[in-house]
Amino acid sequence: MAELLFWPALLLYGEAALGYVGEARQPGIAGRAALWGVRLGWLAQTAMLAVQAAREDGFPWSTWAGSLNLFVWFVVTAYLFWGSRRPYRLLGLTVMPLAAALLVVSRAGGGTGVGTRSHYSNLFLVVHVGLVLAAFAGFTLTAGLSALYLWQERRLKQRAATILRRPAPSLATLDRLSLRLVAFSLPALTLGLAVGVGRLIDRGDAVDTLVVATVVTWFVWAAYLVARLRGVTGRRAAYLALAGFVLVIVVRLALPASHFA
Repeated sequence: MAELLFWPALLLYGEAALGYVGEARQPGIAGRAALWGVRLGWLAQTAMLAVQAAREDGFPWSTWAGSLNLFVWFVVTAYLFWGSRRPYRLLGLTVMPLAAALLVVSRAGGGTGVGTRSHYSNLFLVVHVGLVLAAFAGFTLTAGLSALYLWQERRLKQRAATILRRPAPSLATLDRLSLRLVAFSLPALTLGLAVGVGRLIDRGDAVDTLVVATVVTWFVWAAYLVARLRGVTGRRAAYLALAGFVLVIVVRLALPASHFA
């Protein structure tokens, strides 16, 4: 059943990604269709996650691929808080292609099916995995806002003729929202990372590459937050957020899955 729900979620996310391309060219029907694609795709993925939770004895996203499936859900959920508002629709131009692509990767790794019971406790997985993925979703949305900031800034400098036909939040609003997202996401990553490291110390396990990379990611986003509080704004802050997002992708995709074994 979970596998069957994957296809409507993927198709709807793909439709949304294409719809936002149309919205960028000509605002109107394409943007509204894209938003409904996100909403219905989110419902399909939510149902898929619910089926996984119901059919598995324990936390059903303890594998690398399973956690990637849950990460996509967090990203789309975070996007829906703002994407339903017309000025933020074009944020979907960066978020939805990524969501569709990562969902495909998750399925290829078996993350949309029903796995085996993990040797980790359910409480540990809920707190550790849930907090880390929620934080990464916040960082991903921050990167999307930063990309939208750079695009909007370029339009303003070029005095694009379509500036009034493609509504987008002001640069100050995008900058402020990015700061707020990181201010909420970094403490979540801090707590999730602390729980994971605490368990490693308690069990005497070795620190692997994924843990090191996650700590480096924490430092980069902490540096972003400190820089913002010290007055760094605008383009420099946007580029720093995009650099932090590269690390998020590295942690989620490029490192071996042995950490979840």
